[in-house]
Amino acid sequence: MRLGLDVFGGDLAPASPLEGLKLLAPELRDGCTLVLFGDEQQISSGLSDMPPHKGSIEIVHCPEVITMADKPIKAFKAKTQSGIVKGFEWLKSGKIDVFASAGNSGAMFVGATSVMGTIPGIIRPASLVPLPKLNGTYKIILDVGTNPDARADVLYQYGFLGSIYASVVMGIEKPRVALLNIGEEEKKGNLLVQSAYQMMKDTSDFNFVGNVEGRDLFNDKADVVVCDGFTGNIVIKQLQAIYRIMEKKGLLDDYFSRFNYENYGGTPIIGINGNVIIGHGISSPLAIKNMMLLGREVAESHLDEKIKDAMENFGIQKFEWTSF
Repeated sequence: MRLGLDVFGGDLAPASPLEGLKLLAPELRDGCTLVLFGDEQQISSGLSDMPPHKGSIEIVHCPEVITMADKPIKAFKAKTQSGIVKGFEWLKSGKIDVFASAGNSGAMFVGATSVMGTIPGIIRPASLVPLPKLNGTYKIILDVGTNPDARADVLYQYGFLGSIYASVVMGIEKPRVALLNIGEEEKKGNLLVQSAYQMMKDTSDFNFVGNVEGRDLFNDKADVVVCDGFTGNIVIKQLQAIYRIMEKKGLLDDYFSRFNYENYGGTPIIGINGNVIIGHGISSPLAIKNMMLLGREVAESHLDEKIKDAMENFGIQKFEWTSF
């Protein structure tokens, strides 16, 4: 397994990624290689006190950096010697199994779509995050910002993609897929959600269980919650704010501590030809460590290959996508 990381991506780079790699070291396995993209001298110096580990390290010298302030498309084209661009080149050529960065998320999405490309039949890729249920397990919500605007057929595919992720990565048998709405009734919601409901209600492509409301995000009514990226992004950022407020007021317990983004580290982009993980711009060392572990988990699950197989076997590629 070869895990790629853009060491100079993020507001706290390279210090935070380097410290995160040191936290990761005890969990590296035999045969695992960390492929690190960035300034070779700074990386070598920063890892001089790397704890003992079973893996190996390879550094790809990248003298340029796509900053958080750069315009994604322009920077991706201009800064060809940056860690993000080189990382996608290596992922595309099969030299690494997964590529992760806490850097410019727009540039990461440009690389994911323009370099890796979407899986045949997928209209739009999606990003997702886990939500802790009260019963101790997790569900996922998607999309969380990759596509602020969506059509009904895109939401349908999110249900399909989320179901596969919940099955092959999280180990949930026959995941329950629901639409996030303002009511449980079939006719509730805006035209987008109503149209998506009509497409999903009789599907055999995944286990659709109907609408759920915002108050259902943390119970056990569903394993996958589908929404457009605009709504999903508001949801997760509100949860992050609530977590920080509770942290400051000393109100955290075992359950609410699970809302900390550092625990899952990053967001996978699903529906593309490869494994890509995007981390939070202010990722701490712990978040970097967990982002890499998530990347390893996604790569080991062969998620992209299983999505490709499902697209062919279930005939979704032949579905006549229309907006109602």
